[in-house]
Amino acid sequence: MFLEERQQAIMDMLTQEGKVKVKDLSEKFQVTEDCIRKDLGALEKQGKLKRTYGGAVAHRENLHMLEVSKHRDTDVEAKRQIAQAAVRLIKDKEMVFLDISTSNLAIAELLVKEERDISVVTNMIDILVILARNPNIRLVFAGGKLNKSRDGFWGGMTLDFISRLKPDIAFVGAVGVDVKENSVSTYDIEDGINKAAIIRVSKRAYVVAEARKLNSDGNYNYTTLDTLSGLVTDSRPAPDICEAAAKFGVDIILP
Repeated sequence: MFLEERQQAIMDMLTQEGKVKVKDLSEKFQVTEDCIRKDLGALEKQGKLKRTYGGAVAHRENLHMLEVSKHRDTDVEAKRQIAQAAVRLIKDKEMVFLDISTSNLAIAELLVKEERDISVVTNMIDILVILARNPNIRLVFAGGKLNKSRDGFWGGMTLDFISRLKPDIAFVGAVGVDVKENSVSTYDIEDGINKAAIIRVSKRAYVVAEARKLNSDGNYNYTTLDTLSGLVTDSRPAPDICEAAAKFGVDIILP
């Protein structure tokens, strides 16, 4: 096997399993452990993985896509599937909180077309605009300090309002979900504080995130998975991630 083929095979194993061990790779490819360490070192320099004691783990990305407008049109099909799975969790007469999230925009696009007896609370402007087209949805807006790049409101006034609510179900967005480290992250601290408060006051709370975000990180960990009812995503994660989620009592909700 050529060097490039072996390194690609290592990356394929990382994608499937999330981690690799030097000893196991040495036995699999019938090369020395020193040879494998060199492979891992080369792949780390390329930003493809992170070396650990005795092996390596998959590299977690931080794309720094801070503005909503920059990722509104990404992963459109994945968000549509997430929205379909999320809407099935909503019961009639419930109060639903949709926070600042492009996946929640997709949920709003589905809800506006339905005849549902529900109330929706949001702090995202575009969700408000979408749902205002449906006169059957009781709509409540959580105002406060406007963040134009994030298309929504946060700050002390928003947080105070959220703290007084008792939603039946909430859907919150995320930049990254690290199941093994029991963390969910976003970019902005104030956004994260709001998300944490929404989870805390809601009877059922779900993170909505495309499957790729299981390999991404933000800059601020706003909650742990064991505070959630579930994770709504577009495709089944690797078995080790599903096992880790189960340990925290988190259901993986799929389309």
